[in-house]
Amino acid sequence: MADENWKPKIIAIICNWCSYAGADLAGGARIQYPPDIRAVRVMCTGRVDPLFILKAFQDGADGVLVSGCHFGDCHYLEGNYKAAKRMFLLKSVLKNIGLDDKRLRMTFVSASEGAKWGTVMTDVVKTINELGPSPLTEVAR
Repeated sequence: MADENWKPKIIAIICNWCSYAGADLAGGARIQYPPDIRAVRVMCTGRVDPLFILKAFQDGADGVLVSGCHFGDCHYLEGNYKAAKRMFLLKSVLKNIGLDDKRLRMTFVSASEGAKWGTVMTDVVKTINELGPSPLTEVAR
């Protein structure tokens, strides 16, 4: 179980066109959500290699969120479909290496969904807090 000083390290890999804009809207509207997420902006979630996520876990991330455009709204046509397939497969890899697959989440937030962004962030942080520190953190030390 996590000690009382533990704060989760959560990496959010977010699409420039939709999810990043949704996060920006949430900030502009002053929607409250936990500050435990470190955002990495990519042009498209289709660019996210599963090795990026495995490396994040190896380097001490307790959770990873990948968030992109809704299906049918990708600026690069099929990037979000490719990312969703990769994340589905990566969840089974995480199970096989002993990580709870709830530590990886893929969501779809559009530029106009600032409130949804706040809800997603709150839920991701809650889930990771319930899971506690990543078991890989101890191995990395």
